[in-house]
Amino acid sequence: ICEQLVFEWWHFRKYGTSFIEQVSVSHLRPLIGGAENSPPASASFSAGENETSRQNMPECKVWRNPLNLFRGAEYSRYMWVTGKEPLTYYDMNLSAQDHQNFFTCDTDALRPSDTVMQKAWRERNPQARIKAAYQALELNNDCATAYVLLAEEEATTIVDAEKYFKQALKAGEMIYRKSQNCHSQSPQHEAQLRRDTNVLVYVKRRLAMCARKLGRIREAVKMMRDLMKEFPLLSMLNIHENLLEALLELQAYADVQAVLAKYDDISLPKSAAICYTAALLKARAVSERFSPETASKRGLSTAEINAVEAIHRAVEFNPHVPKYLLEMKSLVLPPEHILKRGDSEAVAYAFFHLQHWKRIEGALNLLHCTWEGTFRMIPYPLEKGHLFYPYPSCTETADRELLPTFHEVSVYPQKELPFFIHFTAGLCSFSAMLALLTHQFPELMVIFAKAVSIISVLGLAEVTWGPWGVLRSMVQ
Repeated sequence: ICEQLVFEWWHFRKYGTSFIEQVSVSHLRPLIGGAENSPPASASFSAGENETSRQNMPECKVWRNPLNLFRGAEYSRYMWVTGKEPLTYYDMNLSAQDHQNFFTCDTDALRPSDTVMQKAWRERNPQARIKAAYQALELNNDCATAYVLLAEEEATTIVDAEKYFKQALKAGEMIYRKSQNCHSQSPQHEAQLRRDTNVLVYVKRRLAMCARKLGRIREAVKMMRDLMKEFPLLSMLNIHENLLEALLELQAYADVQAVLAKYDDISLPKSAAICYTAALLKARAVSERFSPETASKRGLSTAEINAVEAIHRAVEFNPHVPKYLLEMKSLVLPPEHILKRGDSEAVAYAFFHLQHWKRIEGALNLLHCTWEGTFRMIPYPLEKGHLFYPYPSCTETADRELLPTFHEVSVYPQKELPFFIHFTAGLCSFSAMLALLTHQFPELMVIFAKAVSIISVLGLAEVTWGPWGVLRSMVQ
């Protein structure tokens, strides 16, 4: 019995289902009569194709957070105040790999300052990286990547970071123009142009983010629009998410809708920022006058139905976000990398967008009243989705690597022990207790067993024959 209980627990932990329940569903249901509910062969074939394509998809790909904070000016200040490390080692290691991919190339050996910076991006110690950046500037005062490193890690305020980025922009534009003139000479020069383009785009984007943080929002919006026009092929950097947040701060909702019309497309990858911003705009049209009591009496209007469907769509994409927006769960600083549809993305979205939901009267009330309806539409999110692919099963592990240990990671769907496991555990425990008592007190257990059997017989007799039947049983 104990071995069966242990096996049942192990099977549930490994596969997420009860072994007894799985056997019952798989083998007993067809015998009872559940076979007629099975889909036709063609449907099974298409489902198999979908499952194969789903398995081939990179479910848990980690993305660079488009609104990630500054190491020195924000993350480090948080650590100085609280004594808690806001970034995990895994997250910082991914950033180091990004920096090496973005800011280095095969021709770095030709320039001593770039050689020094190539080593700097591999350093684990922040002080060693900063020291290497200064060494690179001694060799070449126009080393753009050295200014980038100092802006990210040494600057303790956004104002100081902006000063470094402006120096990086001046140096980066000069190097970029030189690379453009000779990029067709060899593959090495093409690689150098790609690297210099990455540096220039990164610097301009961070300058726009500095302007946004310092309150110069219209300037930030202009810089982001110019950057997207100048480098339209770099849409994978998700600069439009920075633009959406800045436009929401300006309350330029028509411009927000124009950006969504371009990027909320079925052929483009989705994000929490895209889905929840679309829901926010639809909620804005009805939230001020929305009342659950009134809606239950007269029914939902067309605009309200559209708003509720948009909320359900957003919650299906990332079910972790509502608890942060409704302040049912505490926020932490967003990581430098996020997992789409995971808790890390929810933290990053709510950290920057909670204020925009609060600004629209009634939007959070509408979200509070309707978001849980998504789970009734999709009762088994790991098996199928309504508008998106089934929810990936590996988000919890990746989010625990990305988010700090003091944050309680949100898990979806919550694994609840099924009735079969509770029943099996109770039965096994009761049997073990009876066996132990019988071994320790055999005479008392015999008396107890006889008493139980007499009571059972009397109870059965009363049900069967009434009071006279009980008397007859006692006489016998």
